[in-house]
Amino acid sequence: MIELSGIIILGILAQWVAWKFKIPAILPLILIGLLVGPLATLYTEDGAKLIQPIWNGEKGFFPGESLFYFVSLAISIILFEGGLTLRRNEIFNVGPVIIKLITIAVVITFFGAGFAAHFIFDLSWPISFLFSSLIIVTGPTVITPILRNIPLKKDVSAVLKWEGILIDPIGALVAVLVFEFIRAGGGEEFTFTALIEFAKIVLFGFTFGFTFAHGLAFSLKKKIIPHYLLNVVTLATVLGVFVLSDAFAHESGLLSVVVMGMVLGNINLPNIDEILYFKESLSVLLISILFILLSANINIEDLKLIYNWKAVTLFLCIVFLVRPLGVFLSSIRSGLKINEKLFISWVGPRGIVAAGIASLFGLKLEKEGVSGAEYITPLVFMIVLGTVLLNATTARIFAKLVGVFLKKSEGILIIGASKISRLIAAYIKNNNRHVVLVDSNKENIKKAKNLGLEAVEGNIYGEQLKNNIELSDIGYLMALTGNSDINKYAINKFRDQFGEHGSFRLITSEEMRDPENNPQEGLFSHTDDYQSLIELAEKYPGIQEIKIMNQKHYQTLIELTNSDKEIIPLFIKDAHKNIRIISSYSKEIEEIDEGSFLAYIGKPIDIEEVK
Repeated sequence: MIELSGIIILGILAQWVAWKFKIPAILPLILIGLLVGPLATLYTEDGAKLIQPIWNGEKGFFPGESLFYFVSLAISIILFEGGLTLRRNEIFNVGPVIIKLITIAVVITFFGAGFAAHFIFDLSWPISFLFSSLIIVTGPTVITPILRNIPLKKDVSAVLKWEGILIDPIGALVAVLVFEFIRAGGGEEFTFTALIEFAKIVLFGFTFGFTFAHGLAFSLKKKIIPHYLLNVVTLATVLGVFVLSDAFAHESGLLSVVVMGMVLGNINLPNIDEILYFKESLSVLLISILFILLSANINIEDLKLIYNWKAVTLFLCIVFLVRPLGVFLSSIRSGLKINEKLFISWVGPRGIVAAGIASLFGLKLEKEGVSGAEYITPLVFMIVLGTVLLNATTARIFAKLVGVFLKKSEGILIIGASKISRLIAAYIKNNNRHVVLVDSNKENIKKAKNLGLEAVEGNIYGEQLKNNIELSDIGYLMALTGNSDINKYAINKFRDQFGEHGSFRLITSEEMRDPENNPQEGLFSHTDDYQSLIELAEKYPGIQEIKIMNQKHYQTLIELTNSDKEIIPLFIKDAHKNIRIISSYSKEIEEIDEGSFLAYIGKPIDIEEVK
């Protein structure tokens, strides 16, 4: 009981350390696992591990192969949660690159790392290629924390995010085929059988994932499932799909749950955020337990096998040769620039799937007496720990070095997706600025998406927005809801993360009546509040522009907007289509560049009257 509770406590402590220091949680988790596992034999009185995952005599949690059943089920939940976060609109520009990364780059990694392992460690070809198949995957559990802390161009973060999730079942599939090849002894008969198995995995993986996703979506929409059972029924469905698919085609379960997550994530599904929150919390707990258990399961003799220059050489080959070669060949004729390709090449940390399957296959082959099998688990863990440590400590610096770090985040986050917010967002988008709407109202979000706007259904009182890597290029915040308390809360909570270049909110009706106490974050006009905007949006449903002749002309226009209740200024747009948000707080007339326009909502302005 002490050991089990200790694993959970240490796991959550590691997660907190990771959050505090902005590093992937896998790093402290593996280190804790090694300290209570193989390294514990160096400082305990009886030379035993503090935690013994696999049952042995009177110690251990999991008899026989039950640890690996637990690992498989846990990975299925983690990958389902990752699939839920994938959105179609993220890959319109980089879809071909992602497809090549999970095909061409996989082949390059498989053969490149396999050759390296064979010639550096003198392993047999089958064991070398089993190792290379296990390190194909780049885990979403380690990439996501890295991307959250680095403001990147949206296409770059989308490539890394999608690759990390989609490549997991592919890597697992390749590893299974190589593993079965080793156990079967190879040969033409196996090759034909493997092709049949591959086809079955793809067929059942996609069929079960797609079918059960729509079945669950139908049940949720028709409210067949009560709200209080929503999360646990989803969990049971995921586990059921994984096991059922695996029963029809061995190792197709991982593909099924990823497909199921992707389909559900892209359906207009009620309560999808609640499912995502629950699965995210469950994934955090499972990852915390898994990495400690799997690290503790390594023996000190395994670590001694790789305590030499050969391991360093293999690591350098994979990081500096194999990964960049795969990325650059996969991104030929793509829209990615050289510096973006370099950064994607640099960020390739391995995660839970590599560690979990390596532990499973390594021990199975060792028990069967396969030569060189003892190298599988320590080598894979060396790659996992090394790549995570490298990327966690250098990704931000490298992003700045190669020039993909967004020095100035120009994206705009709008809190509220009402009609006026949608009008303003459409104008911003038409002027080539990234804009995202956030609202808890499903109907508002639906209307925004129907207009082609990027919109997120979310509650600002939760943590969803703070953890959203698609918002890494946001630098401006505009709170446009009709609730002044929500606007003020949003500014206070998200100012540092999303409003580094400007945080604005609509003034309240009380502040409107007292211009002298206009808030510093006041937006647009000190004489207009949310109600004024809504009324004008109903009467004049569009944003208009008027050319600014000179500084004096601009001053006249601003005076007109202050005196005329049917005109509210919004932005200044220069000749290069750069838009500047007008603050109600500024007491001085801003400098206007030649060829600029005033964007406003309200009645048409006769330019002759304001010359």
